[in-house]
Amino acid sequence: MTPKKQKSISFLSRLSAKQERDYFIENLSMLTESGMDVLASLQAIKEDVRSSGMKMIIDTMIIDIESGSTLWRALERTKLAQDQVIALVRVGEESGRLSENLSVVALQQEKDRAFKSKIRSAMMYPVLVLIITFVIAVGIAWFILPRLSQVFSQLSVDLPLVTRILIAVGEYLRENGKFVIPIIIVVFFSTLYFVFVYKKTKKIGQEILFAIPPIRKLVRQIELARFGYILGTLISAGLPIVNALESLSRSASFRRYKDLYSYVGKKVDEGFSISDSLKSYKSISILIPTPVQHLIASGEQSGTLSKTLQKIGRNYEVKIDDTTKNLSTLLEPILLVIVWLGVVGVAVAVILPVYSLIQGVN
Repeated sequence: MTPKKQKSISFLSRLSAKQERDYFIENLSMLTESGMDVLASLQAIKEDVRSSGMKMIIDTMIIDIESGSTLWRALERTKLAQDQVIALVRVGEESGRLSENLSVVALQQEKDRAFKSKIRSAMMYPVLVLIITFVIAVGIAWFILPRLSQVFSQLSVDLPLVTRILIAVGEYLRENGKFVIPIIIVVFFSTLYFVFVYKKTKKIGQEILFAIPPIRKLVRQIELARFGYILGTLISAGLPIVNALESLSRSASFRRYKDLYSYVGKKVDEGFSISDSLKSYKSISILIPTPVQHLIASGEQSGTLSKTLQKIGRNYEVKIDDTTKNLSTLLEPILLVIVWLGVVGVAVAVILPVYSLIQGVN
């Protein structure tokens, strides 16, 4: 039989398929675990997916496998899955543990989604407060300051510096507000995007967040839970430690931890143990506490490293839940100071000239 012609996968197809990527892995894991072969599993999943991009990717994988390709090579060609996923599938196929390794991948993705969800929920409150504060400040600057500036400019008293600045800002916004305020809003949200979201510059925002003690504590707990769980499961699934550390480095969210995992991977490749590699890393105690380093060293010496790492991951998952519940309380003083400074600044600028006027009347 003549093999079917392979289809090329466009960027848009991959983009639309990413929304169903986790669904694809989870169902492939369940179907292969139930005893279905890979081709039948792919056909079954194809019938249930919605995006045309995902259907095209599954079609391509089916053609590749029918032509004699392995699952991991077909998956690699689609560029849909991350490197550690492909590595686990490859190890699973070569060792006859494909369904078990796919289960590990599905569970790993579930954990990753949970970690990201906890970060989002923890940051929602402070971000919401800052956005509301910014909106109120813009409203005061646009609608109230111009009127106050008209009143104060007619007073025959010496105005304090703060009030003169307020009047100048109010006058400027009265004349140019419809142009300036939209520019300020665009600059504000663009700055947030480039500082916290854009790939090449988001490390700046990460350093800012890492400098805030409550957030640094949460970030460390999330990264340690990810470190313990992902590295432990990858090693237990049969992936070499160096490859597991490389995969961990690529999947890390924060630049500091990405650099740490990359460094440890290189040192392990040179023949050092994980615990010795961690000890030689600069400022390691800030990223990984000393007790955790001792646990890793003990796990390496006793030959139970994967179980020790998974235990570390479970312990820090519990700590994450406690920290996210208390994060709002820990951040409230900082947020209150920010709001308080803005309120006090406007209040002083308004009250001082009124006080000066009353003194003049007396």
